[in-house]
Amino acid sequence: MTKFQLVATSAMGLESIVADEVKALGYETRTENGKIYFEGDERAIARANLWLRVADRVKIVAAQFPATTFEELFENTKSVEWERYLPVDANFPVSGKSVKSKLFSVPDCQAIVKKAIVERLKTAYKKTGLLDESGATFKIEVSILKDMATLTIDTSGAGLHKRGYRVGQGDAPLKETLAAALVKISKWSPHRPFADLFCGSGTIPIEAALIGQNIAPGYNR
Repeated sequence: MTKFQLVATSAMGLESIVADEVKALGYETRTENGKIYFEGDERAIARANLWLRVADRVKIVAAQFPATTFEELFENTKSVEWERYLPVDANFPVSGKSVKSKLFSVPDCQAIVKKAIVERLKTAYKKTGLLDESGATFKIEVSILKDMATLTIDTSGAGLHKRGYRVGQGDAPLKETLAAALVKISKWSPHRPFADLFCGSGTIPIEAALIGQNIAPGYNR
C-alpha cells in the first residue's frame, strides 16, 4: 500500500493526548506547532478517523516547502503529484491561513494554489479548458507559517467531534473531542464509578462510556 505523510490536528494543549492515541494505534509520531505527524497507508487513515477520540481532523500532507513569493508558491504547488490524490473530476475547494509570513494575503494564496493544481491536473489528465469538478469533494488547505507552506488534503469530512450519536445541540454544547480529553486527563479507570453531577447534555459521561466499553468514537459516523 502507498505510504502517506499524515497529520492529526487538535485543540491547543491536547497534542500529547492525541500523540498517545496515535501511538496506541501503532504509529510513530512527531509533534510540531500543535500538530501530530505520522506515516501510514490507506488503512492507517481509516483507523485514525475511526479511533482517534481527541483529534479534530486527520489530513494528508501533500507537500511542505518554503514560500516567500507567489511564484514560489505556484511552482512548488504545481510540482506536487496531485493526480496521485485527485481524480479528473475532483471538486477541490481550497482554504487557507497565513501566520507571520511574507505571503499574508490568504485569498491570493488560495487562488494561486487552486490555479497551480488545475494546471497540474490538466497536464496529467491531458485536459483543456475548465475542469469538470463534479465528482467527490477533496478539501485542500494551504497553511503558511513563518514562510513555510504546508499543503494538506482533508480525509475526515465532518469534524471528528461529530460522533453521530447526537441529534440536536444544547445552548452551550461541549465538543465531544474535548469531553473525551477531560475523561483521559482525569485518569479515570473503567473499573471505577464515573459521576458527573452537572452533566448537562451528558457529553462527558457518554464519552466516558465509549472509552470504558472500548467503542470506537467514529463507529456511528
